Amino acid sequence: MRYLITGGAGFIGGHLTEALLADKNNEVLIIDDLSTGSMSNLTSVINDKRFQFIEDDIVTMGNMDECVKNVDVVYHLAAAVGVELVVNEPAKTIVTNVHGSENVVNAAVKFDKRIIIASTSEVYGKSFKEKFSETDDLLIGCPTHSRWSYACSKLLDEFYLMAHCHSHNLKGTVARFFNTVGPRQTGQYGMVVPRFVKSALDGKDLSVYGTGTQSRCFCHVFDTVRALIALADCPESHGNIYNIGSHHRVSIEELAEIIIKQLNSSSKIQKISYDVAYEKGFEDMMHRAPDTTVIEALIGWKTKLSLSDIINDVAKSIQG
Repeated sequence: MRYLITGGAGFIGGHLTEALLADKNNEVLIIDDLSTGSMSNLTSVINDKRFQFIEDDIVTMGNMDECVKNVDVVYHLAAAVGVELVVNEPAKTIVTNVHGSENVVNAAVKFDKRIIIASTSEVYGKSFKEKFSETDDLLIGCPTHSRWSYACSKLLDEFYLMAHCHSHNLKGTVARFFNTVGPRQTGQYGMVVPRFVKSALDGKDLSVYGTGTQSRCFCHVFDTVRALIALADCPESHGNIYNIGSHHRVSIEELAEIIIKQLNSSSKIQKISYDVAYEKGFEDMMHRAPDTTVIEALIGWKTKLSLSDIINDVAKSIQG
């Protein structure tokens, strides 16, 4: 099989590439502009003859059709990532996510290709449900808060894909990620686990934004990759949306405490208001937990790796 991964030099894309190339019958083509991705995520495959890399921007590149035409499956992972980047560059976030996805999906429609696009739990917005399911109504915050530009842009990607699934029988699937983390992830753009682990290893204060009572479910990237590969081989997933995430919910303050204890760190916890960390009026989702009943019933997928495994793997990656 031949695969195209947009954003393939990113954290998830690098691990997906490695997993796909573990099968000697597969070939992988990556498109990435390296704005947030890194070739260091592809070190293990860079010399593989079955691997090809194109440095380009999916919004402006002129040969998207040619790239899509010559593969069997498209994984569209390219997007603006991280809360800090989204808050600081909301216009770029919208253009990258909306127009980039438009170009990739249009090519998949033109050549009748299997496509999976990465979405996010952010689309559930300000809902207070205990667990989010794929058919829930969505409540997005006010446009004056740039935080929600990311959620809206990814949600529009979903609508665009689904429109083509219905009107052109596109073999498309949406994967909604819930805080995928693991080795090689950077805290540069606000990702909390690598940021906390790095601080703990350095003996520095762990900066908890807001009250620290907001909670998340963290899913190991290896589990996420397993789900992506299984979905690609499942025709029943065409035209549908699937949550991918862990059931273990932990508050951000608890996460900091766990990391400090697990890594035997001397670090302390420092609370920082959202206004100081991001911008005045910043809004956050208090709780974010997935209902994964649908994907479990479809392909039998469940997470295998724990939060402790995630912390250990992230620490080992940082320490080299």
